Amino acid sequence: MDEKWAPAHLSLCMIVKNEESSLARCLDSICGLAAELIVVDTGSADTTPAIAANYGAKVYPFDFTFVDFAAARNHALAQAAGRWILVLDADETLHPASQSLMRDLTAAPAENAGYYFERWNFQPDSTTPRRDYLVRLFPNRPAYRFRGRVHETIDASIAAAGGKLLCPGIRIDHRSTANPDAQRRKNFRYIGILNEEIAADPRDHSRLVFLAAEYHQLGMFDKAAEIAERLARMRPLDPQAHLHAGVYHLLYKADRQQARSDFLQALRLRPNYAEAQSFLQVLERQEFELHPGALRPVK
Repeated sequence: MDEKWAPAHLSLCMIVKNEESSLARCLDSICGLAAELIVVDTGSADTTPAIAANYGAKVYPFDFTFVDFAAARNHALAQAAGRWILVLDADETLHPASQSLMRDLTAAPAENAGYYFERWNFQPDSTTPRRDYLVRLFPNRPAYRFRGRVHETIDASIAAAGGKLLCPGIRIDHRSTANPDAQRRKNFRYIGILNEEIAADPRDHSRLVFLAAEYHQLGMFDKAAEIAERLARMRPLDPQAHLHAGVYHLLYKADRQQARSDFLQALRLRPNYAEAQSFLQVLERQEFELHPGALRPVK
């Protein structure tokens, strides 16, 4: 073993509920990387706690009568003794090619930073994974805590503590087993909780981002567009907010004039914004097909 690195540097922190079909696969993927496994169980009725204990995890029951994922995650963080924290969900696995990079990162002194992982989301009905990025590795510091009852994130607390947010190229794979009906019920449940959070703190724009995503997943594009428009008004200097509003105006509301305005504003705020330029080109092609000879240059 490398003398500069030891598994004791790393604590894995998880929250689980009824994950007996996937938990072992997740824990196998980080075998040898973390000496400490912290598992917070929010009410399993299956063998999940026993599986975790068989891997040597410390299992902590957590009352989840009031749904608050951030509180459950933070309870796990409070138990951890490692210099570094790794966060995974039971249906996620660390990609084998990322193990050596994990060792390299956690061998170094724990700097004031959080690390985004690239997550490949595999769906049963699709052969092409969807990718997103989440902070899943960070130093064990009291100021670093999750926020949000659902779609909980730790990015804001790291940034508030003066930390950097970096993307080192670590990959995790996520394989969802939820059936469509269960997923819809989850979407509606999350929408209710997000609306409660927004009512409690209307200034928290992050809750609106997730609310739009929930409506989008349900195919309720008018509602998603309404939230995207609201975000663009609340974040007038955010090019991505204008881009997203433009996408909804173009693809779901067929309002090409407003979409053009949104994309141009995104470009003014972020010159050479590739996504905005691409959608403007789509607009130009559409207008040329409808009105040949009336093609306008992208500005």
